[in-house]
Amino acid sequence: MLNCSETNVSTNPCRCGFYPDRNKCDCTEREVRKYLQKISGPILDRMDLCVYMNPVSYWELKDERQQESSEEIRVRVNIAAAIQRKRYANEKIHYNSQLQGVMIEKYCKLQKEEEGIVKDIFEKMELSVRAYEKLLKVSRTIADLKEKEKISIEELAEAVSYKMIGKGGNV
Repeated sequence: MLNCSETNVSTNPCRCGFYPDRNKCDCTEREVRKYLQKISGPILDRMDLCVYMNPVSYWELKDERQQESSEEIRVRVNIAAAIQRKRYANEKIHYNSQLQGVMIEKYCKLQKEEEGIVKDIFEKMELSVRAYEKLLKVSRTIADLKEKEKISIEELAEAVSYKMIGKGGNV
């Protein structure tokens, strides 16, 4: 199942719905790409996150390895929200998602190496301005969740992984 945020859209990744499980999916790579191309580019641009949700096996449910609890996640999210409210105290916004125009450049400032990587991503994935700005805002949010002042390559890579569907990346 493919879940895309902002509009809470869910869709199958192919006509049969089983991609990338090659034991169940018999769609060709071309068919999968064609199926995903039916989702309008401008609609995809408006989605901050597009994530493929892998099916969970019974044994994964029973796996007793320590997972981050909902309470721990809630604490991290609240800390990130507080960081953002403090950062934007002198602005007319409260959260990264509200950044626009020059404010994106001001608050999502990248170092030289990260700037070069974003340039390559922008060109290779043929991002629109909207998708580029969302990539920066999502990277800023990921850094906030980690309580990091600067956006690093790690945060950019994670944000890009959420934009891979339908944007020249892997299906």
